[in-house]
Amino acid sequence: MKFKQAYSRDEPPGGGASLEELIAPDNEVRFIDAFVDSLPLEKLGFRTDFPENGRPAYHPTVLLKLLVYGYLNRIRSSRCLERECGRNLEVMWLLGQLAPDHNTIANFRKNNARAITRVFRATVKLARHFDLVGGELLAGDSTKLRAQNSKKNNFNRGKIARHLAYIEDRLTDCQLGLGQTGEASQVECLLDAIARHALRREYYLQLLQQLQDSGEDQVSISDPESRQMIIRNTITEVAYSVQATVDAKYCLLIDYQVTNHNDTKAMGNMLRRAKSIVGNSSFTALFDKGYYTGSELEVAQKLGVTALVAIPAPAASAPDPAYNLEHFVYDSTTNTYTCPEGHTLTTNGHVYTKNLNRSHPTHFYQYRTKACKTCEARARCTTAKNGKLIERNTYTPLFEENRQRIAANPELYRRRQAIVEHPFGTIKRQWGYSYVLTKKGIERASADVGLMLVAYNLRRIFNTIGLERLRAYWAASLGMLSTLNAMFRTQWPSFGQRIKCHTLRTIYLQITIFN
Repeated sequence: MKFKQAYSRDEPPGGGASLEELIAPDNEVRFIDAFVDSLPLEKLGFRTDFPENGRPAYHPTVLLKLLVYGYLNRIRSSRCLERECGRNLEVMWLLGQLAPDHNTIANFRKNNARAITRVFRATVKLARHFDLVGGELLAGDSTKLRAQNSKKNNFNRGKIARHLAYIEDRLTDCQLGLGQTGEASQVECLLDAIARHALRREYYLQLLQQLQDSGEDQVSISDPESRQMIIRNTITEVAYSVQATVDAKYCLLIDYQVTNHNDTKAMGNMLRRAKSIVGNSSFTALFDKGYYTGSELEVAQKLGVTALVAIPAPAASAPDPAYNLEHFVYDSTTNTYTCPEGHTLTTNGHVYTKNLNRSHPTHFYQYRTKACKTCEARARCTTAKNGKLIERNTYTPLFEENRQRIAANPELYRRRQAIVEHPFGTIKRQWGYSYVLTKKGIERASADVGLMLVAYNLRRIFNTIGLERLRAYWAASLGMLSTLNAMFRTQWPSFGQRIKCHTLRTIYLQITIFN
């Protein structure tokens, strides 16, 4: 039987071919190379000025190419990327056979969070250049990425109180044990236990003091800025929340922000940034019920953005559904409600406040009627001792307008999940990026998330328009700028920025869409 014969290990790979010959013309690593070479790295915030003395530094172009390649190929670990530099032909070609160590890679990612955010913006500009961003329908949502902090190392006041109560019980038991035994060995064991519990008590008291000084609800030990959040239903994780805005045309991400808060107050800032990116406020934005907040709907109204936000289920309902709040008719001219039995509920005009000492207080008016005392339908309408009470939020007019928009466009709102969950599904389920690799703060987490989203956008752009069109675009840009450089070299000596040529010589270029 015939079998394929292996090459001799003494022969060079590819029959002696160069790296340039081994990398196919349509290999996406060429797209990564051209994209990063086109970026004005110094303008984006990467450090390019290094002292001449000492060991030469790696240019940020080299490290950024490596990280983008890694995230596109599901390799995030700096140690794994270091190994790829010595065994992966694509990486060798991409970096010119340079091999930075894992500390250099990790420090570059850690120290350039803001610059990586600007690289993400560059992917959005590239997508807009190829008309991949419609700017007419956007969807916003958040996803939770687990932090490098276990639940065990996350504390709130209630958890600390339970630990302290447990320690006090154990100390009491030890004290009782000391009074009941006279054996030296048992006494020594009990004294050791008392010392251990006293140290633990001091530790929890310090955590409690830290919470009081910071004003925060939680404290995390390993990653101080991570917070325990609800993932779904009653499942919680210590995580970061990534607020993202997605354009509907090709499900491309146009904006993101890493936070440690829930969605309640996020929509306003997301819409402000989206307006700046899209360049107008004539788009429609879709959000789920986590963003259903009156102040955020007010921001959308002031920006001129049409926002459709899912309506959460009412917090309370009547014993008989026929007497739920939606069956009470509001009259804006008289500022009154009329119940299903025809009685009129009025307000004293006073604005009441709930959750005054929290970050999101609620302001509302109260409506009631004396007719409840003698109404035959009272048992079906309410179980309250003083009769039916309606609380009308000061933002209720905005809630009503949102309800009307959703009722008028039910099919449009149904598209929200298909639009915004596409990137999350790809990143978390297909690529396995369900957690933040780095720790010690939001800024480092933002760098990790930014590279994930850069990789996602580049993958979508590459798959949508293809390498040939991208290569034609960059070739045309290079030709045009090289011609201008030759024409105006004497008048504009500083024209352009550096690029890598086919001959591995360098000249300077800056593609205009990244200005």
